[in-house]
Amino acid sequence: MKEYFKSIPNIKFEGAASKNPFAFRFYDAERVILGKKMSEHLPFAMAWWHNLCATGSDMFGRGTAEKSFGETPGTMQHAKAKVDAGFEFMRKLGIQYFCWHDVDLVPEADDIKETNRRLDEISDYILTKMRDTGIKCLWGTANMFSNPRFMNGAGSSNSAEVFAFAAAQVKKALDITVKLGGKGYVFWGGREGYETLLNTDVALEQENIARLMKMAVDYGRSIGFKGDFFIEPKPKEPMKHQYDFDAATAIGFLKAHNLDKDFKMNIEANHATLAGHTFEHELRISAINGMLGSIDANQGDWLLGWDTDEFPYDVYTATFAMLEILRAGGLTGGINFDAKNRRPSYTYEDMFHAFILGMDTFALGLINAAKITEDGRLTDFVNERYASYHKTELGRKIISGNTNLRELAAYAEKLGVPSQPSSGRQEMLQSLINEILFG
Repeated sequence: MKEYFKSIPNIKFEGAASKNPFAFRFYDAERVILGKKMSEHLPFAMAWWHNLCATGSDMFGRGTAEKSFGETPGTMQHAKAKVDAGFEFMRKLGIQYFCWHDVDLVPEADDIKETNRRLDEISDYILTKMRDTGIKCLWGTANMFSNPRFMNGAGSSNSAEVFAFAAAQVKKALDITVKLGGKGYVFWGGREGYETLLNTDVALEQENIARLMKMAVDYGRSIGFKGDFFIEPKPKEPMKHQYDFDAATAIGFLKAHNLDKDFKMNIEANHATLAGHTFEHELRISAINGMLGSIDANQGDWLLGWDTDEFPYDVYTATFAMLEILRAGGLTGGINFDAKNRRPSYTYEDMFHAFILGMDTFALGLINAAKITEDGRLTDFVNERYASYHKTELGRKIISGNTNLRELAAYAEKLGVPSQPSSGRQEMLQSLINEILFG
């Protein structure tokens, strides 16, 4: 069997003092934190599209990274070489999951029947690798945004024929997800949106997206898919107005169309940035609605107005993200690195450096979040800040729904002037976080 990354050893945990660039400093898979191994808290996944397909090309230039893996791109030999390289890569990093789009796995043919035959062939090959390594499929999805037929969206397309083609892709992607034992299936509405209302029937488009999702749920359950369906919110890019703008919008959409029992959120950090939110905000909104499922671990650049998909290195963001995940009881999905190397970082070594960075960053986030949780002062402060709702008769009546406007108005008139709300102590709490993390 050909070895693609000969110069790179298996990546081991060596601790914070290590100067070895091919070692984890903070990610120790066996370390137990809050009763679970770090690997259980952090079910990392490799994204097929960025790691094995993306070459660093952009609108201003050709790719800089070599991802042919010794075969001619656009062939099934190349597709199989990506499988070989991908499983070697995951094995050397100790990554237990992968995720994919249909056209990441195989080159798309002009005839969908041929594309489906290729997907059957490559999924058979992937299954042999899964059995040999124990590496599992996190989730699958269909790419319904790259092909020109999806210029106006897939479920939201103005063409019924394109809608039917999208349905065919979803069906096959679900078939392959079930075949590979995937834990989830993702809808990312890459072009499910619009540029101008002058030519758009918004109501029909949203209703059709819901129809496609309902068909997916019905079909998936009929073939034995027991996992979660996910929506991955994104506010803009490539369309100006995306229908799944943020977690709150997507959750509202799901509840309006009675899809909330089958769907959860797959939250991406960079998409939160584009929506004008923090990553932890999107996680909290998903969690309090019982719909936090999976995450895309990356980060954006506040100075740039597009989806940069950088590998995460901001430890504060990772800490606050992991704090939300711990509070929610963990993820039903996993932590997928929907991230790509910077264009000048084009070697195989750079691919490993990027994953080491991302995995160590989230390991630090987990360690820090556990410290904050065990310290308890942040939780105690929040509880005390809202104590008037839990420790007074008035507050208990409000949150239990056992009062009304007349009664509350009478209470206010008798009171005359309410007492000042307690201070939020934001600066003190920010200092507290620094104390816990670095004290």
